[in-house]
Amino acid sequence: SMVELQIAEISKTHWNGDVYEPSDDTFLLVDVLQQHAKAWINKWPFCCVELGSGSGYVITSLALLLRQLAGPSFGHPAVHRRTCQLLAVDHSLAAVEATRNTLQAHKVTEVDVLATSLLGPLVDRLRGSVDIMIFNPPYVPTPDEEVERSGIASAWAGGYRGRRVIDRVLPLLPELLSPRGELFMVTVTENDPTGIIEEMLGFGFLGRIAATRQADEETLQILHLWRQPAGLDAGAAATGQERM
Repeated sequence: SMVELQIAEISKTHWNGDVYEPSDDTFLLVDVLQQHAKAWINKWPFCCVELGSGSGYVITSLALLLRQLAGPSFGHPAVHRRTCQLLAVDHSLAAVEATRNTLQAHKVTEVDVLATSLLGPLVDRLRGSVDIMIFNPPYVPTPDEEVERSGIASAWAGGYRGRRVIDRVLPLLPELLSPRGELFMVTVTENDPTGIIEEMLGFGFLGRIAATRQADEETLQILHLWRQPAGLDAGAAATGQERM
């Protein structure tokens, strides 16, 4: 059945001059989540985290997608246990408030929203348990000193190659993600997404560019990374062959 899965509505989404407005990158990320969602029916996520939730449009969309997948139209025998712990974090108090307002406007109550820089104290609590991580990082190449600026600039200023914040998060993936864990992250071409995929092979991850879109002066990608299944080596995994 081609059930069209609902996502958040812009008319119910909150932001202001201090909060990143849903833009091409936001919509591309949600498109990919929407396209990928049916894969979660058989690989149910119990813990999802969004880093840098901004307006809350993405985490609200994810919560709505999961709510629909857990519903009767997908015919689960085990509906009762199909719940998911959802967590959104942002270092900006304005963004935390916007995310909470957006969730409330959509009547979504199953997301906790916390003000913290990246994951801060949560790394220990979440270790090995994150099934889905979503990240629309500050990816715009800027002078490094821009990265430390406060206010809305911190939502986009990415420093050298736009990689300063991205490169703080990638090393956390091996310890944070569960065995079935996956990351969906926005990049631009300057961030070298294919290079990121190659680097992460060394940490036991496989990856793909799940979508590409031209937006104004930049080309956006959604990078999808997931743990290499046990029993595959990198070469075999790349060709899809089981190791003999």
